[in-house]
Amino acid sequence: MTSGVRKVLVTGSGGLIAGALVRGLGDRYDFTGQDIGPPNYPSVPTTVGDLSDMDGVRKAFDGIDAVVHLGADSRQDAPWGSVLPNNLIATRNVFEACRDAGVKRVVYASSNHAVGMHELDEPYSRIRVGDYARLDPETVPQIDHTVQIRPDGQYGISKAFGEATGAYYAENFGLQVACLRIGTVNRANRPMDVRQLATWCSHRDIVQLIRLCLEHEPLGFDIFYGVSDNTWRFWDIDHARDVLGYAPEDNGEDYRSSI
Repeated sequence: MTSGVRKVLVTGSGGLIAGALVRGLGDRYDFTGQDIGPPNYPSVPTTVGDLSDMDGVRKAFDGIDAVVHLGADSRQDAPWGSVLPNNLIATRNVFEACRDAGVKRVVYASSNHAVGMHELDEPYSRIRVGDYARLDPETVPQIDHTVQIRPDGQYGISKAFGEATGAYYAENFGLQVACLRIGTVNRANRPMDVRQLATWCSHRDIVQLIRLCLEHEPLGFDIFYGVSDNTWRFWDIDHARDVLGYAPEDNGEDYRSSI
């Protein structure tokens, strides 16, 4: 069953994932954008403004069915002085603007870094450096949506905050919220090192996952991992398969010879 989503606002609309969305789904949705700078895609009407300034961006949410919230300082080592306005205040403003404007659904770009400390435990700490001795990828326990929040930095803290904010707005105001703990999405659209053989998410797989989150019914509040079907992945995609019908098309292992 699909929702009636047609008008979709993308925050951080000048970024990499936003560009993949516009190219992949531009004929499926009426996209509008919000970004801190001039638009990269002239065909997408864009509100230029800082998400930490509610008054400056609130009008972008009027008449919108769903928001894909990608806008943030995405640097893992981003300092607190940037994380606070761009990731925490901005994310709170997005959810509040959705509530105020009557937007029904938010797809929130969380991150694997919200639970990144799990990756330093065995056997994940070995997989991330390519030490597969005596490991079977078929039996490696998966880090799933139920694990304890364990951020690995200020950026990860901000993404855990965003998930908590989404849960609050879902439970208290009926907003439909899908949080995506996104892995490695890069401009090369392939793994660039050994860790990325496990953590990579291709452009078409992340676009598929976002589309499913926009359209699936029913949706309350949920968390999914944005990762391709990599042989050595240690993040769970069975939950996204079961709930959304996610069917990733790519596998980082196909690029091992180029690492």
